[in-house]
Amino acid sequence: MDGLTVEFRRLSDVPPRDVVALHNHPRVRRTLPLAQSLMDETGAQRFIAAKERLWEEHGYGPWAFFVGDRFAGWGGLQPEGPDADLGLVLHPDFWGLGQQVIPAILRRAFSDWGLPSVTVLLPQGLRGTRAATRFGFRLDGKVMLNEVGFVRYRLLVSTWRAGQKIP
Repeated sequence: MDGLTVEFRRLSDVPPRDVVALHNHPRVRRTLPLAQSLMDETGAQRFIAAKERLWEEHGYGPWAFFVGDRFAGWGGLQPEGPDADLGLVLHPDFWGLGQQVIPAILRRAFSDWGLPSVTVLLPQGLRGTRAATRFGFRLDGKVMLNEVGFVRYRLLVSTWRAGQKIP
């Protein structure tokens, strides 16, 4: 996925039908253990509105990622308790794009917004540990969300500044 130009836009720029298609894709659904049912357009509209509110309430939130004119997925930061948690949902055609967008998200988190740390919650049993540690995230415990187990990783700004964020 190196060399692709990725445009960061607001989720409100994405037609709800494209969010529905992403979230209902069978391979994507396997990575979303909290998704209990298929998304419809009304659900996508609520989802987009809720994510946009994060920007108003917290000064950060998720973006939509476009490669050319294709919606590749969404990701960014959202509050999880006292933490800013990094989330990333990409269409399978764009798996691997995280190598480009995660550093950009972390740069904004630490340089632009001055956050002390960023967490990432990975569903127990799903891959992703190697990717998290490659960016400098370190194991920081386990959490339960809606009766689903997650492993939490944390990246401190000091670790990021030390250059350990580079894959």
